[in-house]
Amino acid sequence: MALGRRRRKVYSAMDSFTPADHGEAVAAFRHGVIGALLTRGELDHGELSRSFRALAKERFRPPGADATRSFAIATLERWYYAYRAGGLTALRPRRRSDSGRGRALDPALRALLCDIRREHPSASVPLILRTLEADGRLRRGQLAPSTLRRVYREEGLDRIALQGGAGPRIRLRWQTSLPDALWHGDVCHGPTILVAGKRTPVRVHGLMDDYSRFVVALEAHAAEREEDMLHVFVRAMRRHGKPDALYLDNGATYRGEILRLACARLGVGLIHARPYDPQARGKMERFWRTLRANVIDHLGEVGSLHDINVRLGAFLDAHYHDAPHAGLMGQAPLSAYSPSERMPKALDDTELRDAFTVRVRRRVRRDTTFSLEGDTFELAHGFLAGRLVTVAYCALDAPLAPWVELENKRYPAERVDPQRNARRARPPRREPPTPTNGAVPFDPPKALLDEVCGRTPRHEEEDDDAIF
Repeated sequence: MALGRRRRKVYSAMDSFTPADHGEAVAAFRHGVIGALLTRGELDHGELSRSFRALAKERFRPPGADATRSFAIATLERWYYAYRAGGLTALRPRRRSDSGRGRALDPALRALLCDIRREHPSASVPLILRTLEADGRLRRGQLAPSTLRRVYREEGLDRIALQGGAGPRIRLRWQTSLPDALWHGDVCHGPTILVAGKRTPVRVHGLMDDYSRFVVALEAHAAEREEDMLHVFVRAMRRHGKPDALYLDNGATYRGEILRLACARLGVGLIHARPYDPQARGKMERFWRTLRANVIDHLGEVGSLHDINVRLGAFLDAHYHDAPHAGLMGQAPLSAYSPSERMPKALDDTELRDAFTVRVRRRVRRDTTFSLEGDTFELAHGFLAGRLVTVAYCALDAPLAPWVELENKRYPAERVDPQRNARRARPPRREPPTPTNGAVPFDPPKALLDEVCGRTPRHEEEDDDAIF
């Protein structure tokens, strides 16, 4: 029984054995045609001729052919003696010396076509032929597109190869050596949905770990603003710890001063890809392609962003994080991201709030109000009116709750409510001064009179000193 299983394994392995290329397949076919003659040893001339004539009457199906055919005696003789002299290699079809050279092209036209491809590597073959036919440099139908493509491949001017090898440096496949060493961040534009009768765009913000392809954050928002990205980033750090660096594109969403300052305070490196180079961020682009094919292109009739976020979370938990990933040699992103030796760099809420605290200079108006982020706030301390102060707020607060920092003290501010202020009593700007009942001498007219008359003013303090 065990022997039978071993034989079945051998047969299955032999069934999967195929020639290395089309040339070897043709050589094996030719060997099969003349194989009976090769096993009969030395034959005299008459017997060999009769064998060739009989074999020429049989029909065979060559590799890749749709019908059977017979072969001439001269062809069979050539195959027979070639195999006797050089083995299977001698039966391989010979490549034409001018293969791929476009025999119908004269050298001048060939040089012109190659120069056009070098000057315009993005131009397609149909576009080149159509342009040359339109301006009279090529007769209509003179050159087939397949022939021109062969010429370009022969000269190393294939468009895909030119585009893939463009740029001053060679591209290399790379990844970090540990989880959380680098997070990729990007935004995917989804469809427009109806939310409460209003058309709302869908912008999916995502953060992905480079080492494991594990998605640390994935949320659908209605905008592509910096504050949306900041909230996604903070929620990811609260759950998974902070990364060593962020790798982002050059959009305005990732170029804000708040993100730059927060990363500097947290010790997170901020890296921006080169403009107009999406291939440099291929890992994130590949994930967006997977997400579109599985979720975004099949949303159907969803009524809110919450419904989309639920579907995104289900896709990550039930499929993506546990599925084998080709870029990880078959390992799943979840298992690659959560090794036993991984030590997340946790952050407490105070550290996060300090990192995302923004400070700006504002002039407090006479009505103790100031403007911030398109809104108006007021202070309950009248003595701050007219002063230039430092206004601080945490970018993570929604809505904003700013405060004023002055001489190591904090004075909270709140949004102005004009209707409530219309019913409030006006508080005093500051406490009235305490009367001194004339204890402090201060008489400007008398001081001027003494100066004009040349008199030396005398004060009660001086009289008291004279007594002693």
